[in-house]
Amino acid sequence: MTETQPLLTAPSSAPAGTRLLYRCAVAAPLLSLLDYLPPKDASGDAPNRPLLLGTRVSAPLGNRLVTAVVVEVIDSSSPQQDVINPEKLRAIDSVIDTEPLLDSVHLSLLSWATRYYLHPPGEVFVLGLSPRERRGEPPAPTGKQGVKLNERGLGLPPGALSRAKKQAALLTALQERPHSIDELNSQGLSRTIVRALAAKDLIEYCTLKNTEAWSCNDPLKPTQEQRTVINAINADQAGFICHLIEGITGSGKTEVYLQCAAEIINQGRQVLILLPEIGLTPQMLTRFQARFNAPVVMLHSGLSDGERDRHWAMARDGSAAIILGTRSAVFAPVANLGMIIVDEEHDQSFHQQDGLRYSARDVAVKRAQLHNCPIVLGSATPSLESLSNVEIGKYTLHALTERAGGASIPRKAVVDVRGLSLEAGLSQPLLSAMQATLTSGKQVLLFLNRRGFAPTLLCHDCGWFAGCDHCDARLAVHRKPAELRCHHCNSKKFLPRSCPSCQSGRLVSAGLGTEQSELTLKRLFPAFPVLRVDSDSMTGRNAMDDFAQRLSTGEPCIILGTQMLTKGHHFPAVTLVGVVDADGLLFSPDFRGEERLLQLLTQVGGRAGRGKDAGSVIIQTHYPDHPLIQAVMERSYGELARNLLAERRQRALPPLGAMAMLRCDSVDFTNGLNFLTQIKNQLQLAPGVQVIGPVPAAMARRAGRYRAQLLLLSEDRRALHNAASQLAWVADKTKKRSDIKWFMDVDPVEAV
Repeated sequence: MTETQPLLTAPSSAPAGTRLLYRCAVAAPLLSLLDYLPPKDASGDAPNRPLLLGTRVSAPLGNRLVTAVVVEVIDSSSPQQDVINPEKLRAIDSVIDTEPLLDSVHLSLLSWATRYYLHPPGEVFVLGLSPRERRGEPPAPTGKQGVKLNERGLGLPPGALSRAKKQAALLTALQERPHSIDELNSQGLSRTIVRALAAKDLIEYCTLKNTEAWSCNDPLKPTQEQRTVINAINADQAGFICHLIEGITGSGKTEVYLQCAAEIINQGRQVLILLPEIGLTPQMLTRFQARFNAPVVMLHSGLSDGERDRHWAMARDGSAAIILGTRSAVFAPVANLGMIIVDEEHDQSFHQQDGLRYSARDVAVKRAQLHNCPIVLGSATPSLESLSNVEIGKYTLHALTERAGGASIPRKAVVDVRGLSLEAGLSQPLLSAMQATLTSGKQVLLFLNRRGFAPTLLCHDCGWFAGCDHCDARLAVHRKPAELRCHHCNSKKFLPRSCPSCQSGRLVSAGLGTEQSELTLKRLFPAFPVLRVDSDSMTGRNAMDDFAQRLSTGEPCIILGTQMLTKGHHFPAVTLVGVVDADGLLFSPDFRGEERLLQLLTQVGGRAGRGKDAGSVIIQTHYPDHPLIQAVMERSYGELARNLLAERRQRALPPLGAMAMLRCDSVDFTNGLNFLTQIKNQLQLAPGVQVIGPVPAAMARRAGRYRAQLLLLSEDRRALHNAASQLAWVADKTKKRSDIKWFMDVDPVEAV
């Protein structure tokens, strides 16, 4: 891999006798930057002034032109530069930007991500651009549409157009200053009047920046614990420091975020807030809009390209005070960044699982360091990585141990379902508790982490089961629409009427999914609404927002959902949480399985009793004596997490050890294994670095391709990263069949 550190400054002009070349990030699967000659000007000569770093250019790649970013300017005559003979290089076709779209800090962040995650730079630098900017188009305009007098209009004398009173009034207003279209409408000057003056060539359209000062509304009165945390964070805003808020569910972490952000907004600086899921943005957006008289924008995949372009541009030009987004927003340009907040920092959704495989939380920490600003990480169940950084002094810990507003910690109970009669997985103790809760006018939340009607369709006579043709997985049964569906590759089949193996008509659905539970709950509790929340039901753009609005009425209802419900939602009327099947979470081949189980049970249980009424949590299991079930019942997450951290230390596993993985997928499993074996045989690893494999992935076949991997482990992170860099370099240089694809995953979250 070519390790090219972007220069942060470039010469203002080229000294005589030098020949400048430009290293550009091109969106292609290449592990190095590409060198180009300068573009020709109208006379056919190279321009005297070098291109600025961070500008976009149109550059040739093969037989097409692509949008690229200038990352480095080099002098080809320097003996220190390792470049191709300039005579063999192609010239940049044209320059797109007169000013850089990516500033020096942004370039440094993207360059760091390229080197740390060992990913093609062109596929990394494109993440710093909006959709239209990636296509080579100019940034989206920001501000409000307005009009102003053009040169001809400015030359008109006072009292002109007096016969047309409305046009004269518009002319008088514009002689004072440009006006927005909305402002003119409020004065009774319609678009028709504006178009009339435009037709007379007296005015021109323009974009007006928002010049209103940002301000904050009165905050809530914090608890003593909240006040202590707020004061501590606000006292350290002069430079980079990473704060970790370990606050139990319902302890008011969002209020801490709001009051810390207020300090930054009052200074005229911007705040970037990262959330793990799109579904969390409506609630957070509502709270920030209510608190601040300042522009708040969102960045996530649910937006149209036009909305994303505009919000991206508002973040870049500084007109957006607060930027709320999911993981990709960590790469958004921010003109005057004053603070980063990462809510639910432990959540696995912050890890990108295709393309550049990165942790948005870790990138955010690096970004705060580069911007020299504070970052706040918050969670009721902090990741072991963050707790480890607290132990070694990198992060500052703040604890919130009490629920805000006088709410109490929910009571916990375990129901041993062995031998009990179940209706769609629901035991009589849980059903009775639900009835009592609903009758008292409160809400019930049921957690079942399996969508669809049932996870398996099988033949009662011969044992055949419906498997995916493309993955090593079973097809799930869905009723709306009626089909078999793979939850890994999304392939679909019609529901068969008879067994394909023995032609028996006795096909049965085995297991439990949210669709099946929803039908049963509607039958058992006909007087109460049943609201299902999973990725199948929450498909509309405003589905999660509409759901939250309905719950805010406080009407008694049953909420049935998957993991989507466990992440930071505030449902004050929910007083009972039922975990329908904890057993599906108990057994995992991944060494992180215990950590994730504890986080999930703690988070879902924390949805109960967040209002003035006490809450309770009921966990159904066939293994009531399992150590993890007992631990959840008797001890706090913080204590359990620190015990897990000690175990990881003894086993030299992340976060105390370092890990990287090279995974390949291929049409033929043997070809993939042979490719990885070739790579392994060329490695010259330093002492202390262990290589495991090649071995099949936990799901060896997915979406019609076979997956295998090499795993690197070391207690020394620097040695591990050097080995991973060597691994990527060898893989890039090793000849392979055209059907084989590979990628590096540094700090993988799925290592099996």
